[in-house]
Amino acid sequence: MADERGYLSGQFLIAMPAMGDPNFDHTVTYICEHNGDGALGIVINRPSGMTLGEILEQMQLASTDAGLSDQPVLQGGPVQPERGFVIHDSSDEFGATLAVTDGLKVTTSRDILVAMAEGRGPARAVVALGYAGWGAGQLELEMTANAWLTAPASADIIFSMPFEQRWESAASLLGIDIKSLGSEAGHA
Repeated sequence: MADERGYLSGQFLIAMPAMGDPNFDHTVTYICEHNGDGALGIVINRPSGMTLGEILEQMQLASTDAGLSDQPVLQGGPVQPERGFVIHDSSDEFGATLAVTDGLKVTTSRDILVAMAEGRGPARAVVALGYAGWGAGQLELEMTANAWLTAPASADIIFSMPFEQRWESAASLLGIDIKSLGSEAGHA
């Protein structure tokens, strides 16, 4: 649920079928921060084609955990695609961490990847490169244009759901079969 000012931190933004922007077509974006200055979110259902093992190798970090090395890295959004973000539910403290909700955090510092490579990182984590950003009032305008649905974020969707099911599953949190919605946006 949005906070009393209408801000959407901790929510999913679910792209409507008529989304005209190819960066966000059929995406689910986890809103990490939303305030009067704008919003920042991470797309959680678009694999980048890279693995975490490749990222760790580029950072000269070694991991013996094949499952970790094979973990897909997400394309978190079109802004700063070289910048890494880790969504996790760990209670551990890392350098640059934003507590989005009571249970979910986003960390941008190298120390979380070091911990993950050493086998002492969060039990559940998603790594993304890049983010989605909106300037002051921009997301609110897009909301009034029916570009997005919002729903409370679900850790199970973020961490456990197959990528190709996340868009429909996020919409189903609202009781909506998003595939049944037309691709034409409009107002009643």
